[in-house]
Formats: sequence, structure tokens, C-alpha cells
Amino acid sequence: MSKKSKKHRTGIVFSTNPDFEYSYEDDNQEVEEAPAGQQKLRVFIDRKKRKGKEVTLVTGFAGPEDRLKEIGKILKTKCGVGGSVKDGEILIQGNHRDKVVEILKGLGYTQTKKAGG
Repeated sequence: MSKKSKKHRTGIVFSTNPDFEYSYEDDNQEVEEAPAGQQKLRVFIDRKKRKGKEVTLVTGFAGPEDRLKEIGKILKTKCGVGGSVKDGEILIQGNHRDKVVEILKGLGYTQTKKAGG
């Protein structure tokens, strides 16, 4: 067994069963993206675990990671700040909640709402 295929084993470290077969994750599974108008995105201002610094947090996206990164890049560019895409959420540095909501609505995410404080 090659080292590459060992990386994709899931859930089993060791088995004493001589007939045991490892199961492998299918990396080719695509997540279907819901239409933009049907997605319920929420935009928060968050300070937790960030030493008091504010970030604008976008949650609720249902779709492939590539599309989420694309939306994150658009938001960072239009707001003129840095940020990242982690754990299915978009983080934009600073308090840009109103601007982010307007940009997302312009992209067709009509059910986008401000949430929290």
C-alpha cells in the first residue's frame, strides 16, 4: 500500500480482524450549491478569541468550498481589507457589516441579514 493511499483511511487506527478492509473517503464528492436567492446568510460582528479586535463574520453558506473562497475574495477586495475563509465561514477584518450585507445582496444572496448586536 502506498503512503498516499494511507492518508485517506478513515476512523481506524488498527484492526485485529484478518478480513478487515479499510474504507476510503471519496475526495471527488461535490457539494451542491443552493441557489443564491435561497441561501440564508447571516453577517455578525465578532470579537471572541481575537484580543478585542472586530471581524465581520459571514455564516450559513451551503455550497462548495471553492465558491465560498471566491465570495470571500470579492468581499475582501470590495471592503479593501484582509480576511480569510475558515470552517465554512468568511472572516473580514474590521466592522464592515453593513457594506458586506449590501455586497452579498448585490451578488444575489437576497436572504442575507445582519445578526447580533
